[in-house]
Amino acid sequence: MSNPSDNPADAFKKALSEATKVMANDPELNVSYSVDPAGLSGDAMRLPQVSRRMTRDEVLLARGTADALALNRRYHNGQTHARYAPKGEMARELYEAMETARCEAVGARDMPGTAGNIDAKIGHEAMRKGYDQVKQASDAPLSVAAGYLIRHMATGRDLPSGAQNVMELWQPFIEQQAGGTLDNLEGILDDQASFSKFARQIIKDLGYGDQLGDDPDQIDDDQQDEAEDGGEEEQEPDSTGQDDQDNEESEGTPEQSQDEQQDASQAEVSMDEMADQELGEEAEMPDGEAPLEPPAPQPFSDADPDYLVYMPDHDEEIRAEDLAEPVELERLRAYLDQQLEPLKGAVSRLANKLQRRLQAQQNRSWEFDLEEGTLDAGRLARVVANPTTPLSFKVEKDTEFRDTCVTLLLDNSGSMRGRPISIAAICADVLARTLERCNVKVEILGFTTRAWKGGQAREAWLNDGRPQQPGRLNDLRHIIYKSADAPWRRARPNLGLMMKEGLLKENIDGEALEWAHRRMAARPEARKILMVISDGAPVDDSTLSVNPANYLEKHLRDVIAMVEKRRAVELLAIGIGHDVTRYYDRAVTITDVDQLAGAMTEQLAALFDSDPRARARVMGMRRVG
Repeated sequence: MSNPSDNPADAFKKALSEATKVMANDPELNVSYSVDPAGLSGDAMRLPQVSRRMTRDEVLLARGTADALALNRRYHNGQTHARYAPKGEMARELYEAMETARCEAVGARDMPGTAGNIDAKIGHEAMRKGYDQVKQASDAPLSVAAGYLIRHMATGRDLPSGAQNVMELWQPFIEQQAGGTLDNLEGILDDQASFSKFARQIIKDLGYGDQLGDDPDQIDDDQQDEAEDGGEEEQEPDSTGQDDQDNEESEGTPEQSQDEQQDASQAEVSMDEMADQELGEEAEMPDGEAPLEPPAPQPFSDADPDYLVYMPDHDEEIRAEDLAEPVELERLRAYLDQQLEPLKGAVSRLANKLQRRLQAQQNRSWEFDLEEGTLDAGRLARVVANPTTPLSFKVEKDTEFRDTCVTLLLDNSGSMRGRPISIAAICADVLARTLERCNVKVEILGFTTRAWKGGQAREAWLNDGRPQQPGRLNDLRHIIYKSADAPWRRARPNLGLMMKEGLLKENIDGEALEWAHRRMAARPEARKILMVISDGAPVDDSTLSVNPANYLEKHLRDVIAMVEKRRAVELLAIGIGHDVTRYYDRAVTITDVDQLAGAMTEQLAALFDSDPRARARVMGMRRVG
């Protein structure tokens, strides 16, 4: 007999999970149901939550989302996708939307039952985003319309009303620009590589060819030609062969270690110095004059003067309100509140606990029996009883946490997408509000990059002939969600920006930490606390592919060492599923993102605790869970 308290939706969830694994052809897939945005991450799939009521809309949305993600898992090859992926943001959005449509279309052909389920998912998303109310093409994303059109052409099915509306608004433009290319769609759906080339051509037809980056097939051909040319040169000796060999050795090859190249550079400098000496007196400068040399460029990093940035011109420090319209920020904020409604109660309780601990220290604390200060009326009776007793004075003591600024530095990388970034956003929001009530200034910052796998900096590097060891090779995006002096109520909508699709990209932690430290150092407060929340080591594919593998990680360690050595800022960190204790002296690693609120609250409370033993207990904690 079944337990009456069992959730009636559990049987449906279990059946849908098993069916999804079969459809994805992946028995190891881990399927879960969550209020977070649905998606695939490694071997984990998140589906929309299904309540005990199991309403028709909930069931259809869960089935449609499961089918769409399972088809993507089955028909999508990540390596092929990455090989042909464009560099620019708009081009990449078009590319992603068309690939998603391809997987769903192939699945609808092979498994017709999925088509109706995915229609329900598309219809739900279109209604949520208000696509049925759009009147002009410019008010709807071109990338979304392109994906809808590909699916419509590949399956022959009409789309749900909101999606159909967006597709029809953009369809004349797309067909006018790319009609000839679209005619080739039918024969390439099963071949992802061919479809990727087709998608790149569509992007070019639509006017975004400048965002495509290098053609990977052309690069392969060039490399093959270079290899063949190199082989022919080796077989044909030449009178200048020795000179060519010397030149190649002096330039250094990619296979040489960094130490070998440095030794070669030093040897070259020594040879130059010897040549100058052999020139004799003619090469000497007149007495009293010095060679006019340009001043050395300022290093990009105070922590490591040898840290290089290839082109900082396109780096961005920007306020959150400048990355989205006010209406969109309000919509994203509402979406964040909706997603985290079940969590807000627990976070608020923790925040109230922190506030009580801070306010307990705000009670007046006095030093008595002083020779000057405020007259202590409570001790006047002693003077009346014995006039020879001197008057007693008292002075109010300052509480420890007054004149304090706290900065929360949030990792905005792609790996934080979903539940981690949602919880980080709401925790930052609630803690900012709590600390503001206690007269503690709070700044909320985020860090990511402007592009995947390199932006305009990488394009400049490619145009310059790919020089060796270029240093950081992407465009930074440092986001100010709330400045320390801005009131919480004004900055509240800004935190919704973390829910914006396409915002979260790659993470270069060292420069972000140095940026946050520099901002804090300029603050007038006597006490400064910097809390870093991250879920991984620094990763930027463009930079790491052409520099030493530990390039970004070494810089992060150097910045941490600088911050801790200067002691102007108290630094602590929370790692989400990633051991950050190997970087930071004072750090906590949590294994479950649901522990983030408690970890943030406890660490801040410990820093404000007047009992050094209580502070040491929390700050000595290295891992939660």
